Amino acid sequence: MSGRPELTKLLSLSIQKHINPHNDPRIYWASEVTFDYATSKAVRVDYMKFKPVNNTVSGIEKGDFYCFEVKSSVEDFHSKNGHNFLGDFNYYVMPEEVYEKVKNEIPYKVGVYIPDGKNYRGDWYDLKSVKKAVRKDRDKSVPEMLLMMFRSATRDRILN
Repeated sequence: MSGRPELTKLLSLSIQKHINPHNDPRIYWASEVTFDYATSKAVRVDYMKFKPVNNTVSGIEKGDFYCFEVKSSVEDFHSKNGHNFLGDFNYYVMPEEVYEKVKNEIPYKVGVYIPDGKNYRGDWYDLKSVKKAVRKDRDKSVPEMLLMMFRSATRDRILN
């Protein structure tokens, strides 16, 4: 694979396409979602997706949050940044060679996606799961999670 900044960009595009392959407005996701902003406990999740059971009040309240952290190298994985798993289901997105070197360090409940070859257009990687995430109990409420996602998605819409 290419240099680290290019690889990070390619993995980021790959997870975006994995989360929402057809740019469907009914898929709720955001990038660089920050929690506890302007505090000593601030964290940023690379990508988040919300999947409601349905669009009723109880269906939204019972929905699941998926968090994805992109790690392009072993050094990136070992850095103290970017292990912010606040969702019901949490995943790393990393090259296979990085996964092979760190797989014994990945927490039990955290899943992993790796590239599975370039997509048919050759612009990004199709991703495959080599380790399935196990549900964990969230510490954050549905309203807080949705508000932080909404804030990040609005930021991205304004900047683009």
